[in-house]
Amino acid sequence: MKSKVYKLNQVPNYEDCVLAYGHFSTIHPGHIRYLRQAKAKGKNLVIALIGDNQKKYSFNQSERSEGLELLDIADGIVLLNGNELNEAIKIIKPIILILGNEFENEPSPEILKAIKELKSYGGNIQFHAGDTQYSGLDLLSYSEKELGMEKRKQFKEACLRQSLELNSLISSIKEWDETRLLVIGDTIIDQYSACEALGMSAEAPVVVVRELESKNFIGGAAIVASHIRALGAKCELISVVGNDDTSEIVRQKLLERDIGDSLIEDSSRPTTFKKRYVVGNQKLFRVSKLEDHNLDKDIELKVINRLKKLAPIVDGIIISDFVYGVITDKILHVIQDLSKKYNLLLFGDLQCSSQVGFITKFKNFSLICPNEREVRVALQDKESGLEELSRKILKNTKSEKLLLKLGPEGFIAYDTKSKGKSYNQPFPALSVNPLDVAGAGDSLLAVMATGLSSKQSMMTSAALGCCMASLAVETMGNTPITAKALTNHVNDLFK
Repeated sequence: MKSKVYKLNQVPNYEDCVLAYGHFSTIHPGHIRYLRQAKAKGKNLVIALIGDNQKKYSFNQSERSEGLELLDIADGIVLLNGNELNEAIKIIKPIILILGNEFENEPSPEILKAIKELKSYGGNIQFHAGDTQYSGLDLLSYSEKELGMEKRKQFKEACLRQSLELNSLISSIKEWDETRLLVIGDTIIDQYSACEALGMSAEAPVVVVRELESKNFIGGAAIVASHIRALGAKCELISVVGNDDTSEIVRQKLLERDIGDSLIEDSSRPTTFKKRYVVGNQKLFRVSKLEDHNLDKDIELKVINRLKKLAPIVDGIIISDFVYGVITDKILHVIQDLSKKYNLLLFGDLQCSSQVGFITKFKNFSLICPNEREVRVALQDKESGLEELSRKILKNTKSEKLLLKLGPEGFIAYDTKSKGKSYNQPFPALSVNPLDVAGAGDSLLAVMATGLSSKQSMMTSAALGCCMASLAVETMGNTPITAKALTNHVNDLFK
C-alpha cells in the first residue's frame, strides 16, 4: 500500500505525528535507515518533501514523491512549494521533528525558524541519521523468493534511472579486451576444509569435526588479477610471497590464467595462508598464518623497480591492500608519482576486517572502494548519515569516485564528475542468501577498474559490478568469473 500524497494545505490531522524532511533525490539505504528511525518514534510518519524551485535536483518532485511512495514507510507525503519547513510545522503540528545530523551542525535560517516554531507549542527536535547496520534482517520478514524479486526490481530501476540498457551493458563487456591493468597488493591462499560435524566434546565445550577434504583458492590481489584476466582484459600482478610450497600454488595458478607474474620472494615472511573449516555451507572458524610487518628495504626496492618497469604499458593501477605490509608509504608514493607521470587511473581497496588500516591514505585516486565500517573508523565518525559520510571521505581523500559498500544493503556509487542524471546511485545486493561473501569486494573491484579503464561511465561499471558481485557470492571460495558468465547473468537479470 502506497503512502498518501498531499499538498501542504490539504494535510489531514495526523495523531502523534513525526515529521521528516528532505529532497530525497536519489533514495538509498541511508534514507531508508533515517525514515525507519523516524517511523519508530510515533504513531504516524509524514515526510515534508522539498519542492523543485530550491535546486536543480536529479529528479522532479513528482518523481521523488513516487519513489517515497513505493517505500511504503511514511503514512503521508507533503509536497512543499519550496523549503518552507516552518509552514509545514504550523499546519501539521508534529510532536517530533527528525532531521539528519547534517542539519545540526550547519542549520539554515529556515531550519532555525522551523525549530523555534516547533518548540513554541512543546514539540521536540531530534537529529538522527538512522541506525548503522552491518548485517541484513530482511529474511526475518520476507521469503527468499520475495526478496530476490524485489532486489531484481531495484536493480532494473537503478539502471533505468541511469539510462542503462541491456544492449549497452553487454557491449561494454565486449570492449574490455583492449584494456591492460596492473594489480599490486597482498596475495593470499584461502584453503577451505570440508568437515563432518561429530558433536560436542565430553571433555570441554568444544565442537568436534572430522576433516574430509581441502581445496585451495588464491585470494587477495591475486584473485583481483584473476577476475580481470577472466573478464577479457590483460593483467600484471606485483606481490610478495614467501619461500615456501604455498607460493608455488600461486605461481602455478597465475601461469594457468595467463597473468603477468611479478611475484617477489621474501624469506622473512610466509605466503599469507588462511584456512577455513566448513560444515555443509556453514563456516565454523578461520585460522590465519601470516606476517604483517612492512617490507625490508631490499624487497621494497624490488617492488618499486617492477612498478617502474610495468607502469608505462598499463592503463591503470589497482591497489589491493589487506594491510599485511606490502603497500608501504614509499611504495604508495611511487605509485602516485607514476600515475601522474603516465596519466594512469588509480583504484584503491583497503580491507581491514581483522587488521588496522585507514582508507584515508589513498589520496587523489580515481576510485576508492571502502565499506561503511572502514570509512567510519578512518574518519572517527559513527553519527553521520551515509550522504554526509560519503561527502566527508571524498573531501578527505580528494578522490574522483567512490563506491561505498554496505554489505547486504548493496553499495552506493558516487561520481563527482558525472555527466549523467545523478551524482550517486544505489545498487542492491542481488544475492538474497549468499553462500560465501569473502570475495564479493574483490570481484566488484575488478569490474570497476576494468570498466573505468576502458573509458566507460561510473554507472555502467557499477551496474556490471553489481551483477559480478552477485555471481561471486554464489560459490564457496574465490573462482574467477568469465566475461561469458557475467554476460549470461546480466541477460538473465533483464528477463
